[in-house]
Amino acid sequence: MRSRNLFVNFTAKLNVMKIRAIVTGASGMVGEGVLWECLNDPDVEQVLVVGRKPCGHTHPKLKEVLHADFFHIEPIREQLKGYNACYFCLGVSSVGLKEPEFTRLTHTLTLHFASVLVQQSPDLTFCYVSGAGTDSSEHGRSMWARVKGKTENDLMKLPFRQVFAFRPGAMKPTPGLRNTLKMYSYFGWLFPIFRTFFPNTVSTLAQVGQAMLKVSQSGYASQIIEVKDVHALTK
Repeated sequence: MRSRNLFVNFTAKLNVMKIRAIVTGASGMVGEGVLWECLNDPDVEQVLVVGRKPCGHTHPKLKEVLHADFFHIEPIREQLKGYNACYFCLGVSSVGLKEPEFTRLTHTLTLHFASVLVQQSPDLTFCYVSGAGTDSSEHGRSMWARVKGKTENDLMKLPFRQVFAFRPGAMKPTPGLRNTLKMYSYFGWLFPIFRTFFPNTVSTLAQVGQAMLKVSQSGYASQIIEVKDVHALTK
């Protein structure tokens, strides 16, 4: 019986889907953290970073495409073929922006990239980094939450194999990475307190990346991934 169980476990490992991932936003904190998890996971065999500037990392399975205009992604469309996961971590803060500009930089940009990508790699899991408090109804008072909600909803209408909207809360940065936001450095000491008393509001950045890899391979019951789901996926 023991030898049979070992054989079953070995066979299961052989059948695990190998991930070929596209990562955007790798020059930011979340994107760099997700990229780090990809590069260090044995089930990820290839990573394509698409960005406006170099991500600052080198690795045997890493390829990088620099492209300045994400509103005009067609020139690199052929390089988006053959992937089975996309971790879209590109985004901007709504601070100081009016709704039309925030919509352009959030909804319009993301949907353009995704619409080109789905033509090249339809059998793909698309993970979009949204935010805690996003408004799926698209009718709430908060501008940024409405725009993020519409972006999530419209992405889920595209014919990808799977689409997930990740809504992380506060994240403990991955040690040693270069793009950690200063406020996380200043307030990192609060993480253990929030993890103890408000566990569904915080996670580590590493957990977010690992949860993306997990849903790419195994799916998940909900397309909306809240902090509690990140914890469930990374137990």
